[in-house]
Amino acid sequence: MRQRYQLKQRPQRSRSYDSDDHERGACEWCEYALVITLATVLLIGVSALTIFWVFYYRGGYAWADDTPDKQFNLHPTLMVAGFVTFCGFSVLLYRICRCFRRIYVKLLHAIFHALAFPCIVIGFLAVLDYHNKKGINNFYSLHSWIGFVAMGLFGLQYAVGFFSFLLLLICNKGTAGFRASLVPIHAAFGILTFVLGVAACLTGLTEKAIFALGSEQYPLLEPEAIVINAIGMTVVAVAIVVLYTVRGTGGYRLRKVAQHPS
Repeated sequence: MRQRYQLKQRPQRSRSYDSDDHERGACEWCEYALVITLATVLLIGVSALTIFWVFYYRGGYAWADDTPDKQFNLHPTLMVAGFVTFCGFSVLLYRICRCFRRIYVKLLHAIFHALAFPCIVIGFLAVLDYHNKKGINNFYSLHSWIGFVAMGLFGLQYAVGFFSFLLLLICNKGTAGFRASLVPIHAAFGILTFVLGVAACLTGLTEKAIFALGSEQYPLLEPEAIVINAIGMTVVAVAIVVLYTVRGTGGYRLRKVAQHPS
């Protein structure tokens, strides 16, 4: 008779990502800590190195008609910060914050993208205005078109992600199936946007080095050329480490999250 009145305990689904993973061994924890630390240092370092290059070799920043070259300096700095540093951190959050509640990770993910958004917009407006002042055609190079596509995907990803994974939580149960089907698409296009942003930064740095130093001075490895190449190699290292962190150490487990999108 007592069994009639016993309430069946429903299994509680964990609200954090860490519980979906198997228990880690000591080697896995060492690898995890090493890769996350390396990725964090590279993500911050690439922006710091870009700022150093601009101040030491390019004269700093300004936004005035009489100093268009200093206005252009905003473009590489803000684009590296937006596409590489902030977008890189937003991807890494799903590895760094495994023990956080999922809604908090999503909010942090949205915040880092919100920080990247003004960087990308102001960086784009800076170079567009610079070209107009100098009488240079817009969208004439491969770098320009890669950057344009990356910006378009970034804006689309941010709008879809904010609407689907934050606003639709108001109706959690009713939209669970739709959000689950959208997870792998959103994740795949997020990685594609990050890779395109990295490609835009690399082609832009190469283009700037050749235009600023000249085709004759650039191969001679002048100090500024070495710094520009160091920034480019750091961007490549960031891409490798971030993608390895997401993919190689388990990453954002799409199948698990697709089953429990909230």
